[in-house]
Amino acid sequence: MPLPADIPLKTIDGKPARLADFDGEALLIVNVASQCGFTPQYAGLEELHRRFRDRGFAVLGFPCDQFGHQEPGDESAIKKFCTDNYDVSFPMFAKTEVNGLNAHPLFKALKQAAPGLLGTQGIKWNFTKFLVDRNRNVVRRYAPTDRPESLAADIEAALA
Repeated sequence: MPLPADIPLKTIDGKPARLADFDGEALLIVNVASQCGFTPQYAGLEELHRRFRDRGFAVLGFPCDQFGHQEPGDESAIKKFCTDNYDVSFPMFAKTEVNGLNAHPLFKALKQAAPGLLGTQGIKWNFTKFLVDRNRNVVRRYAPTDRPESLAADIEAALA
């Protein structure tokens, strides 16, 4: 079942968006953080974005501060960090809760479509990744330890 097109989003610059804005693109949706042991994955995510964007692919980054207070800054600080340290050009969004009562509708839908280990839906840490095909179907969920460069073959398949 496809993710709903009308899921509301807010860009890191505070502008309204919707999941439908990415219709026809394969997506890698990631909850990110600036002060996490996995933060260097920004470089691999950016490489994937640049490698496949002309074929209809985008990485979408959602900063999250629910794991060890690893994203303490506001959106302006997050954007500056990502630009200065990793030259991030993929779309980034406002700070987002991925678990709990205030979990964003996008992450509720992602977790329902692709439960984690042993069927648990909760996201365990930053840099959990969800691959979504061009029709908004969740193809696969990846653990934070799955390095971005290891996802290229799956992205190729999602773009086919």
